[in-house]
Amino acid sequence: VLFAAGGDLIRGDIGWAAGAGVAGSAGLVLLYRGLGIGTMSVVAPLSAVLAAVVPVVWGLATGERPTAPALVGVPLALVAIVLVSGARMGSFGRGPGVAEGIGAGVGFGFFFILIANSESAELWTLTFARIASISVIVAIALLSKASLKPGRGTGWYVLGAGVLDMAANLLFLMAERRGLLTLVSVITALYPASTVLLARFVLHERLAQSQIIGLLLAAVGVGLISLG
Repeated sequence: VLFAAGGDLIRGDIGWAAGAGVAGSAGLVLLYRGLGIGTMSVVAPLSAVLAAVVPVVWGLATGERPTAPALVGVPLALVAIVLVSGARMGSFGRGPGVAEGIGAGVGFGFFFILIANSESAELWTLTFARIASISVIVAIALLSKASLKPGRGTGWYVLGAGVLDMAANLLFLMAERRGLLTLVSVITALYPASTVLLARFVLHERLAQSQIIGLLLAAVGVGLISLG
């Protein structure tokens, strides 16, 4: 049965899955480069907003029609992403790392679009997407002569991050197949909100007023989107 399922994927959807893996890995490389040379409060929200906007534009262009409340919730959620990320609006479109943040967001957006086009079993789709993404990362590391060995004492963190990443991708794919890409991608791009909440309650970090407003907007936006 497993080999039959894999055959179905190879004949029909391996291109979509592999393309998604390449787009996702390119987005990840650009994101880390942007964070390394730029400001997190600029690069992170840029990538998150574009990761939502690209699939929204694609979904609307290909015929998805969310309800009126959901269409109101989408821009509210996009504004929430920017506010929750702690972006400094005066420097939002300037400075080092901006181009990388834009590229990362576009890469993540196309990951959502391409993987949503696969109709095979979720785990088979994600398996081939991950094979493609690992191949790209290894090739980049070999060309740049960068080490792929985790830093000392970080192996378990890397493993845990990988497990959570795969779980998130699986949940996204399951949600998209039961809903609209236009809406699911926006909710997925609200991940900065969960990061901020964890920082508040686990690390006891103080939230800026704009971040609190962003969390409230995110709650309202998700509520409206859930009606779509």
